[in-house]
Amino acid sequence: MIRSHLLRLGLVVLAPALALAPAATLAQAPPATPPATTAPPAATPSAAPAPSDTTPATAAPTPDKPDQTAPATAAPATPSPTTPPASATAPASPPATQAADPFGEEITLTPKTALIYTGNATWDSAFESLIDAFKAISTLLDKQGIKPAGNPMIVYTSTDDNGFVFQAEMPVDQEPKNLPKTMSMGKSPEGKALKFVHRGSYDNMDNTYEAITNHLDDKKLEAKDLFIEEYTTDPLKTAEDKLVINVYVPLK
Repeated sequence: MIRSHLLRLGLVVLAPALALAPAATLAQAPPATPPATTAPPAATPSAAPAPSDTTPATAAPTPDKPDQTAPATAAPATPSPTTPPASATAPASPPATQAADPFGEEITLTPKTALIYTGNATWDSAFESLIDAFKAISTLLDKQGIKPAGNPMIVYTSTDDNGFVFQAEMPVDQEPKNLPKTMSMGKSPEGKALKFVHRGSYDNMDNTYEAITNHLDDKKLEAKDLFIEEYTTDPLKTAEDKLVINVYVPLK
């Protein structure tokens, strides 16, 4: 059952939520006051022209230079209000991509011819055992020049307090030869099921299965004693924290 799987997958990672505060309000009053000071100096230059040679050189810069420094402070006031809204809107996009993942979507599984590896594992070494099964399947197919015809899957057939029995399945269009005792040919599961998506490491799937269990309880749905994981990212080449796994829960 799914609850048995939940009890054994131990790590729960909490992602803290970060709130972005908007930029502080910018004072617009200082740019308005310098123009007010330029009006009085306009009267003083009229008295200054009496000395013709020296006074124009000294009197002219004094009213002009304060005016040039005042606009210099006003200039940055225009771009600064535009930048805080741009930074505040940036974090809004990542959550939208996660919201697109199916959660409890009703689908119909179509059976596919698959090479099946049957094995068992303890909860402590669960992911390592699954990876070993995928490696064994991949090695056999590579030796015989057979390419997979779909994504690898794990079908959990039974669980208990110590571990679980599983089938690692790889869809193929061509039947391999000289299969070892641990492998056989068969069909992948079929029928009505609910689809969920997990992103991240296998150890953190406890969160996903907890959400699935709550969904089934809320909807009063009864699942079969079977659940399926389809690895849409290659588990042999993808970093564990980058895995994307479709979880299918067949319904009774």
